[in-house]
Amino acid sequence: MSRIALVDDDRNILTSVSMTLEAEGFEVETYNDGQSALDAFNKRLPDMAVLDIKMPRMDGMDLLQRLRQKTSMPVIFLTSKDDEIDEVLGLRMGADDYVKKPFSQRLLVERIRALLRRQEALDADEGAPPEDAKVMERGELTMDPLRHSVSWKGRDVSLTVTEFLLLQALAQRPGFVKSRDQLMDVAYDDQVYVDDRTIDSHIKRLRKKMRQSDPEFSAIETLYGIGYRYNEE
Repeated sequence: MSRIALVDDDRNILTSVSMTLEAEGFEVETYNDGQSALDAFNKRLPDMAVLDIKMPRMDGMDLLQRLRQKTSMPVIFLTSKDDEIDEVLGLRMGADDYVKKPFSQRLLVERIRALLRRQEALDADEGAPPEDAKVMERGELTMDPLRHSVSWKGRDVSLTVTEFLLLQALAQRPGFVKSRDQLMDVAYDDQVYVDDRTIDSHIKRLRKKMRQSDPEFSAIETLYGIGYRYNEE
């Protein structure tokens, strides 16, 4: 049974969403502010976190930043209808997905299941296709899907599930262009729709992490209006 942490200062959302998730077979932990959630996460991490952005004591952005210092577990943001800036910023900070309020609880459940399936596929030692499971080396890049590990020039780089899958898809065929639609298919479940901005934000976050390891990193090329390409260095 997967454990989902739900963090929101709206008690109605905590109650209704937790009831829905429990009915779907999840174990749910609820917190009404970021600090309470962080205190609990420091003792035991859930399998996934669903975070509101605007909360007392510690908001969702601060909580996400603290989480990304120690874990790549999947995170979904709950954003207000018109908070486009928060959506983009959240993705750039390392969130895997976002759902706009007011939201369909069925949609949220599908997004949660899709992210958990991806995480489980990365964690599994059996059942993965051989080409996706073996260690991949592309110049200075080394990726191990079974360990969810990435290194660049021998230095470890910590990536979220989404970032890992995007980099893997691009690096598998250096020099070939991947459209945003193709990258969406790799990173998201067929039942989940995301727009181009979501993929762009994940790529920007991915580049930023790689450049923290190597300021000269330039292996991921943008082809405007087409997509992205990995160039082996």
